Amino acid sequence: MTEISEVRAREILDSRGNPTVEAEVLLEASEVILEAIHQAGFAPGKDLAIALDPASSEFYQDGKYVFKKSDKSVRSSEKMVEFHSNWVRQYPIVSIEDGLAEDDWEGWALLTSELGKKIQLVGDDLFVTNTERLRKGIDSGVANSILTKLNQIGTLTETIEAIELAKTDRYTADLPSLR
Repeated sequence: MTEISEVRAREILDSRGNPTVEAEVLLEASEVILEAIHQAGFAPGKDLAIALDPASSEFYQDGKYVFKKSDKSVRSSEKMVEFHSNWVRQYPIVSIEDGLAEDDWEGWALLTSELGKKIQLVGDDLFVTNTERLRKGIDSGVANSILTKLNQIGTLTETIEAIELAKTDRYTADLPSLR
């Protein structure tokens, strides 16, 4: 692994000052990605950027984020926002999809306040191509993009309505490839 700056090392330590397992793995993976970008002759953040999909609803339990598969740590929404913010400062991340759980509306508002003017914050599980959930998100100042999927809502008309609502309120509306 390439050398880690002192600032980066401090931001990935647990409460006892030890590196967290997921931070070590993510840091190493991110460093490998950056190295690959350089070796391919590109400039990180200029020629290529990173988009993340942590699928946070998968490890959200009882109002907390539980890292069962790594260091068993438990984080609040605030700590997750801090975690994502640190990564955005350190790496050329331009988009985070499902950065928080689908029912963590307060956390999403905090995440959007912190990063919404810097990067794309995509609500996939959050909005599920549902205009009622999207309207709630818009009114609450949550996320700034929706991933629209026909199979989430059920009809082409409802999918188009979600895209139109997003565009009306200046959210981006990503539509996965149908290939």
